[in-house]
Amino acid sequence: MGDEATCWSIDAALTATPEDNARTALDRVAASPFPEAWISVVPADELLARARAVGALLADGARLPLAGVPFAVKDNIDVAGMPTTVGVPEFAYVPDRSAPVVERLLAAGAMVVGKTNLDQFATGLVGTRSPVFGACRNPLQPEYVAGGSSSGSAVVVATGQVPFSLGTDTAGSGRVPAALCGIVGLKPTAGLLSTGGVFPAMPSFDCVSVFSASIADAAAVLDVTRRVPAARDSTRPTRVGVPTSIEWLGDDGARARFDAAIARLEALGCAVVEIDASDLYDAGALLYGSALTAERYGAFGAFADAHPDVVHPAIRAILSNARAHSAADVVRAWADLAAARDAVVPMWASVDVLLVPTVARVPTYDEAIGDWFGPSTELGRFTSFVNPLGMSALAVPWGVRDTGVPFGVSFVGPGGADDALLELAARFAGEPARGSGRRPATPDTERFGLVVVGAHLSGQPLNHQLTSLGASLVERTTTAPEYRLFALDTVPPKPGLVRVPGDGAAIEVEVWSLDAEGLGRFVAGIPAPLGVGRVVLADGSEVTGFLCEPHVTAGARDITEFGGWRAFLASLS
Repeated sequence: MGDEATCWSIDAALTATPEDNARTALDRVAASPFPEAWISVVPADELLARARAVGALLADGARLPLAGVPFAVKDNIDVAGMPTTVGVPEFAYVPDRSAPVVERLLAAGAMVVGKTNLDQFATGLVGTRSPVFGACRNPLQPEYVAGGSSSGSAVVVATGQVPFSLGTDTAGSGRVPAALCGIVGLKPTAGLLSTGGVFPAMPSFDCVSVFSASIADAAAVLDVTRRVPAARDSTRPTRVGVPTSIEWLGDDGARARFDAAIARLEALGCAVVEIDASDLYDAGALLYGSALTAERYGAFGAFADAHPDVVHPAIRAILSNARAHSAADVVRAWADLAAARDAVVPMWASVDVLLVPTVARVPTYDEAIGDWFGPSTELGRFTSFVNPLGMSALAVPWGVRDTGVPFGVSFVGPGGADDALLELAARFAGEPARGSGRRPATPDTERFGLVVVGAHLSGQPLNHQLTSLGASLVERTTTAPEYRLFALDTVPPKPGLVRVPGDGAAIEVEVWSLDAEGLGRFVAGIPAPLGVGRVVLADGSEVTGFLCEPHVTAGARDITEFGGWRAFLASLS
């Protein structure tokens, strides 16, 4: 995958010391002919201090699956202490806490090198809508676009400045730049990676994505960042759906490359099934062509209205259209999307996975600058339907076009098919599905998430009951804003969490991971009035967790105002 002389793999980084990796990253960033790919870079002394800290942990015997591996973060994802600009300096804010997906990478020993450029507010697929920080050109053929909106994240991986990076993907922003830069772009199932700390574009459809030089590296990052480890599906996809007709827009070389990809899958024993993709395209068109764009206006429209001169005119035009929609328009758009989802369901009875060109024709840089909408719409033809339809996708390189710009294909599966896509793509590309470095092997045992809210939090008196069962901390987050917290009269003191829709608040919690045996033993020991149910988290996902029988809260102190057990305990002292 990618140019082996240029790209930097996770396995290669794991064979070097963290400090050597930090120096290599700093040198490559400084020497890069594509400085516009970066918005901010961690100061050298801070990155080297981080590297030495990781090295000390390794010396103490810590098991860190990404020890000393440098990575980059798209600048709509929070990194504590670094500005989040979303491509607009006037909008910038400095978060106190990193996004949970970044926290998980740091906990695994990885090192943030910096924040990368993007189409402003992650709105666009061209990579040219960043007037202050500069448009990103294709690193292999600069007369063409690099793709967006995660343009900088793709460029820094393709040019070997870091082994992997984080992007986001709403309509294809995690796959289009990967295809145009000749690298891997993983778009996980919505919810598999937390979107906490990600500035929203369209929060109903946003996903954090991964760019890497190989499928194995994408799998390694997914294993660390996924919110709750999932069982691997041992069923191999064998029926591959291909659209009956594809508009190549004059790129016959791309057509030939796609035919070769189909032949490769047939050689692997897959059955290729032609499908009518019109329902898919119609669903994708809703993202920008319906009242669903009201989500973008809700996310940053007020800022754009107050600061029109600093927002790219293409984005202002999108927001202007979004502003014109009524609430009834939004309701109808969601109804149209629900109908589109229903229409697609029967497709999965005849195919296991879809194969599509990630991009048909690649627009030139001048085209993208001169036409605000045409090139971006064209680039999203085969990507924009994935998130609205709840699917998973993986973009992989597959040769080079006649223009010298990379060509790539995307494997698209139903929600939850992430691991199956990685396995199929690895066979397709003739790669190992996972690397061979210091990373510990991914356990075959299925693990389950458990939400804790009180005495089992890390550092609290009963946390040892989790760690003694082999539990590991997955994420620190909050519930959805529909819970109340009560101080119960127990020894040791414990809180009771009760769901009260319409009269609750967000409560601090932790998500821990246990195998089936550990979870069973833990749950069996939970004393009444506490029990286990489904807890709704801030990102809308539901995870098994502690709840309290409501009747025992009568007379108990309501401590919801503190936002969590730790804050309540601190108030007592």
